[in-house]
Amino acid sequence: MSNSPVQDVTSADLACNAGTKAVSGVCAVAAGDTVTLEMHQQPGDRSCTNEAIGGDHFGPVQVYMAAVDDATSAVGADASWFKIFADTWAANPSATNGDGDYWGTNDLNSCCGLMSVKIPEDIAPGDYLLRGEALALHSAGSTGGGQFYMTCFQLKVTGSGTAVPEGVSLPGAYAASDPGILINIHATMTEYTAPGPTGALQSMSFHSLFFSLLISSCCILFHLADIIRDSVLGWFNEERWRSMRGV
Repeated sequence: MSNSPVQDVTSADLACNAGTKAVSGVCAVAAGDTVTLEMHQQPGDRSCTNEAIGGDHFGPVQVYMAAVDDATSAVGADASWFKIFADTWAANPSATNGDGDYWGTNDLNSCCGLMSVKIPEDIAPGDYLLRGEALALHSAGSTGGGQFYMTCFQLKVTGSGTAVPEGVSLPGAYAASDPGILINIHATMTEYTAPGPTGALQSMSFHSLFFSLLISSCCILFHLADIIRDSVLGWFNEERWRSMRGV
């Protein structure tokens, strides 16, 4: 798995990162459960004294799911993805440009890289891929300057739901000219539209402090490539490693 950004929105790496492959493990979650993702810019650095996404890498954080026949062999670039969460942008009245506004990455930094997301209650049971994405916009003023950081996890969702949300292709859903990808955040901003389908089931654009308080009970540390149900204690169990897409 690479911690270098994907900047070509037509690349198959946009789905689940570069150099990843399916693994044998699957993490079981129930529809309606909350899962927590953790993102850090440097491998092995999970210190809360360092910004999770630093270097003025401001931008939205989004989470997708894709129903697949078998999560242990599914290819992310072939899947149909539906968005379940978006923490994007909100204006800061005291800011003079977009750098000073409120972004999803600010919220990650406020809680040591953690982002809690609810699995939709009504989706049909079965195997899924879960995809977390952070988009850094500090160099997005020119085509190809947006930097995507993502990873995928293998899930088996239980429950009695029947919903099969309409999905999009990744790559395919994003264009380099999309206003949420090609944008100068160093100028004054009055609006922002994140890339991809609209109507995410959960969305956030709150002040980062409020968000950090909202999810403070979920501040259990684990790596970008780990995922665990909030209800599970003892996250050190090796099962947490079995659902991540490895190299």
